[in-house]
Amino acid sequence: MTRRSRPQLGSVLYFLGMIMLGLYFTFAAVQGDYGLFKRIEVNAEGDALRTELAALQAEVARMENLTTRLSDNFLDLDLLDQQARDVLGMIRADEIVIR
Repeated sequence: MTRRSRPQLGSVLYFLGMIMLGLYFTFAAVQGDYGLFKRIEVNAEGDALRTELAALQAEVARMENLTTRLSDNFLDLDLLDQQARDVLGMIRADEIVIR
């Protein structure tokens, strides 16, 4: 009479618990607040913000250039003429306005 022994219930529960714990930590590593998907999302947001920063820095540089060109130390007559026309709405006698 050979008797087949089945695994004890304690060892089955132990391994089942370890598998569940491993699955939980795997899920947390991928989907959690500090997981892989969150990291990818933060990196993408960082790239978008760096692109926006570069655009804003270019706009600031353009505005600084215009400000310098209208300063007392450096006067760009073409830019001054353009600004005066925009603000005052005036034209020269030899120009034609098309609306």
